[in-house]
Amino acid sequence: MKKIIMPMALLIFSLSTSFGQGAVALKSKIAQKAESLEAKVVTWRRDFHQNPELGNREFKTAEKIATHLRALGIEVKTGVGKTGVVGVLKGGKPGPVVALRADMDGLPVKERVDIPFASKATGEYNGQPVSIMHACGHDTHVAILMGTAEILASMKSELKGTVKFIFQPAEEGAPEGEEGGAALMIKEGVLENPKVDAIFGLHINSQTEIGKIKYRPGGTMASSDWFKIKIKGKQSHGAYPWSSIDPIVTASQVIMGLQTIVSRNAPVTESAAVVTVGQINGGVRSNIIPEEVNMNGTIRALDTGVQDMIHARISQIATNIAESAGATAEVSITRMCPVTYNDIPLTEKMIPTLDGVAGKENVSITAAVTGAEDFAFYQQKVPGFFFFLGGAPKGKSPAQTPAHHTPDFYIDEGGFVLGMKSMASLVVDYMEMNPVGKISVGK
Repeated sequence: MKKIIMPMALLIFSLSTSFGQGAVALKSKIAQKAESLEAKVVTWRRDFHQNPELGNREFKTAEKIATHLRALGIEVKTGVGKTGVVGVLKGGKPGPVVALRADMDGLPVKERVDIPFASKATGEYNGQPVSIMHACGHDTHVAILMGTAEILASMKSELKGTVKFIFQPAEEGAPEGEEGGAALMIKEGVLENPKVDAIFGLHINSQTEIGKIKYRPGGTMASSDWFKIKIKGKQSHGAYPWSSIDPIVTASQVIMGLQTIVSRNAPVTESAAVVTVGQINGGVRSNIIPEEVNMNGTIRALDTGVQDMIHARISQIATNIAESAGATAEVSITRMCPVTYNDIPLTEKMIPTLDGVAGKENVSITAAVTGAEDFAFYQQKVPGFFFFLGGAPKGKSPAQTPAHHTPDFYIDEGGFVLGMKSMASLVVDYMEMNPVGKISVGK
């Protein structure tokens, strides 16, 4: 049997019938332009890393972004959601509106990494003086999206639709008493005028090797909710506990009861969940049983039904255990961030794009993450796809690379070109596949 070899011309024809000849040509330009921009993107990233700003205080960061977008001829709006920047690039041909998002804020963490552009910045967080560091990679997100904007602006006349660049403040949460983040930008109309059809975002990952991309259809990152429980009993001398209704003993029983929610009520083989009590306060000295105990915690879920179940069970368990001891329990739960849910039809349609950019062997499904990401708010409104970009040096295992939100957090800059190629190619392919509309939500 003869070995059949596909001629190059036929291979190109095959690709063009999948995405259209225009999209194939544009992606060739994207690859070349991304390579040429690498040094510039690295320079931007180092500047942002050395000069981080906390949530809702990203004034200089926003100014640099806006200046760059305006220089590209992109329509710019500033001050969206406090310090957010939104750029609108109208392509030369009609088509859908595709949004790309990057978060801008740093964290109250003191950097320990020995690099020439290490942060020495300080500031104030909730009334306390703090050091500031880009300990989650938002500096890389901003730089990559600025590079992506330059790539797409260079081919404006060939784009079949409109691109909206969203540079978002306060992804890590707004300061106490303030609104912020994705929810506030949405409230102020970031997904309207023009109305967004689909949104894409990436997150650098310090424990995934550069050159790799990971993603997950459906629930990808967990919801994040806060709960507070106040146990009220009866105070007494510590030498006469029978005179008390002991809120400390009751609180300890409540804590143990909460641990049964995930182990006995959550469908753990289908969807992970977490209930954590992170803070407990009660009493003033060793020989006084106090009148009340307060505890605070967090709830994480990857399914909204499981999330709702956990909320109900926390109230039931705390209330009933307290009642059995003769005490009372006051429970309050605050919904902070929804599940980061990758629209399944959108994800399925866009994975071939990432396969083509990174190589199919470098794109894989990841386990769900119990950390939260406020990109989820956009996904509640429009179909969205969020993926993870490798930022660990080649050959390093996760055990050898510092985690996010730590003083030793480190990113290898060798993955930035792939980030730009991915974001720009997702835009071009989505426009090619959706000349007059959008992919339906598949939740």
